[in-house]
Amino acid sequence: MLGKLKRNAFISVGLGFILIWLSEATETQVNYTAKPRVVLPPNYVKEIRPPSKKGSPVIVDFSIFVVDINSINVEDMDFRVDMFIHQCWHEPRLEIPDDIFEEGDDYVTLLPEVFENFWQPDPYFLNSKIAGYGSPYVASTSMLRNKGERDSKNFHLNKDLKIATLTHKFTSVTLYKNKTVRYAARMHAIIACQMEFQLYPMDIQVCPIHIESFSSNNQKVKLRWSDSGVTLNPELKLLQYNLGQPLQLEESDGYMPEKVGNFSRLTVFFRFERQIGHHLIQTFAPSSLVVMLSWFSFWLGLDAIPGRVTLLVTCMLTLVTMFTGADIPPVAYVKALDLWMAGCMLSVFAALAEFVVVKVLDVQYQYQVNRIPKRISNMEKGQCATVASWEGGAVRSRKATQTPTTPGQTSLQGNGGPPKPARRQSLLSVAWTDTDTGVEKIMWREIDKVSRAVFPILFFVFVLLYWPILLMKSS
Repeated sequence: MLGKLKRNAFISVGLGFILIWLSEATETQVNYTAKPRVVLPPNYVKEIRPPSKKGSPVIVDFSIFVVDINSINVEDMDFRVDMFIHQCWHEPRLEIPDDIFEEGDDYVTLLPEVFENFWQPDPYFLNSKIAGYGSPYVASTSMLRNKGERDSKNFHLNKDLKIATLTHKFTSVTLYKNKTVRYAARMHAIIACQMEFQLYPMDIQVCPIHIESFSSNNQKVKLRWSDSGVTLNPELKLLQYNLGQPLQLEESDGYMPEKVGNFSRLTVFFRFERQIGHHLIQTFAPSSLVVMLSWFSFWLGLDAIPGRVTLLVTCMLTLVTMFTGADIPPVAYVKALDLWMAGCMLSVFAALAEFVVVKVLDVQYQYQVNRIPKRISNMEKGQCATVASWEGGAVRSRKATQTPTTPGQTSLQGNGGPPKPARRQSLLSVAWTDTDTGVEKIMWREIDKVSRAVFPILFFVFVLLYWPILLMKSS
């Protein structure tokens, strides 16, 4: 009988411990699932926006901290930005006990899972191609996957980049005692930008980022820039651009026909000013030197034809190679760099054309020099035979004499006949004699002398017109 009582006592104690353990486990589970109820009232509905004055929308303060701007792609006309975004709004429906705040603090940071039970605004980037939350390493993988031509060679790279990400979401929610909710997130986005390259490489691109409420019109939600607005990382540096400051911020209401209504919109304008130093070193200075090098051909005579032709052709091919290999945006309209290219190539081509003209004139000169002396010799022989025949016939006749007229002409007179054209007269088109010095002037040599001054003057006039106009338009 005693043993039976002891056995029942042990069973009762064991059942008691089991019941206590089950009650503690049940209480723990209830506390875990009831965490959002600490600040949310029982009748809270997250699909309904916070109450406000009649007819006034909920004000959502917005701010951005730009961490990095990179990958400014002129071919796709977009750029990538990594940033922290912050949104603040007032939620009067919250019930906030004081015991959830640490001593001396007026705020508490909630878990992202708790924030899922809150009402949230729904802003989005209106002109973004790709946007997402998280690490910039993950952002780079998403962009790589959107480049079809890079899929094969970057597949393994994408998997490696994901290893660098952290295990938690890159978001945080802060709740203040005055019932203000502050949401912060690390984001990346590829923003489309309509770029213009008429002044390239001194172009200035103004790229906006439009932030708009997606489902709530301006009667329900109004986006507003906070006091901090948009701030830039002080260590932010761009490869080929200077970022103009201060940034221009705008608040407006945009009508969206797709959603049939007016929606609150925030806009920040980024001003990208291209740095000219790279193009001065890589394009403008070398091309100017090549053009100057082509002027040396005017000091080479026609006895150095191979060297002169080689010099000019090499200068032309150098300019073609230089401009075809330059990183120029593939657009259909004329750019400022195209005008510079045309001016340099036209100058070298004109020097090559001048050589062709000079060579043609020299050929004509040599032909005239070699042909006319033979004609004069034959004419003199014919006149001497005529005089001898007249003397044999007992007819008195004067011997043919030569009467010089001018340094460029001679007259053959026989029997008082009219003067004959001299050999210099037939050379007037390609050569002549200076009346003051009596020195023979050859056309092709004079053209070379004039070209030595005309070509540099014309090129410098082109430079003096090109740069002031370009600087004036870019400013």
